[in-house]
Amino acid sequence: MAERIEYFYWPGIQGRGEFVRLGLEDAGADFVDVVRSRKRGLDEMILIAAGEAEGALPFAPPFVRVGGVVVSQTANVLQFLGPGLGLAPRAMPLRAELNQIQLTLCDFVDEIHDTHHPIAGGLYYDDQKGPAKRRSRDFVAERMPKYLTWLEHVLQRNRSSGGKWLVGRDCSYADLSLFQIVAGLRYAFPHAMAEVEADLPLVVAVHDRVRERPRIAAYLRSKRRIPFNEMGVFRHYPELDAKARRRRRV
Repeated sequence: MAERIEYFYWPGIQGRGEFVRLGLEDAGADFVDVVRSRKRGLDEMILIAAGEAEGALPFAPPFVRVGGVVVSQTANVLQFLGPGLGLAPRAMPLRAELNQIQLTLCDFVDEIHDTHHPIAGGLYYDDQKGPAKRRSRDFVAERMPKYLTWLEHVLQRNRSSGGKWLVGRDCSYADLSLFQIVAGLRYAFPHAMAEVEADLPLVVAVHDRVRERPRIAAYLRSKRRIPFNEMGVFRHYPELDAKARRRRRV
């Protein structure tokens, strides 16, 4: 893109911001991680979110600022940046399909988050362990396979017309997001994922191809990639990682 991108997200976690960051890293974009690189970057992010700076008022990070324009919401940020980063197709119908897939992936991420915080985001996990266990049993048996099988079907359909990615012939920001979700689920639910992956060869293949992309591979090896931890969206609590015994096909 012609102007430098300012990226705003919380330090110490990958969270929802990682979906934006993967696009920036893969494209080799000229961007600055404001909170992690500027002395008062966290204060700057909070001021923007509080409406005390120019530009649109974001509800919460992640958001980006490009030439004074502030754009928030993960899928919206990716739709805004994608064409300039070379991570979106040129044809408008395909761009609409790409956004549709990304929005569905964001719904998936919300459900993943709610496995460990099913009652309220403001409560600690220890305050909602019982409901979290019940929510996670349903998630690994029903919701996780449903989303992942849908992604497999999307890939099968695109493959029938010569593509090996989710949309069109080239890697897009949705494929990077698929990678992050698979990696995160392997961390959070290793037993459940081991059971379902055999039926998801195309999903796993996209994850592997993204991981091997030169800039992504370099990023994953670097200190810029924050490890998964129990403060982000993807959290590993062994008591929640049940096998998907009640799994049904979609």
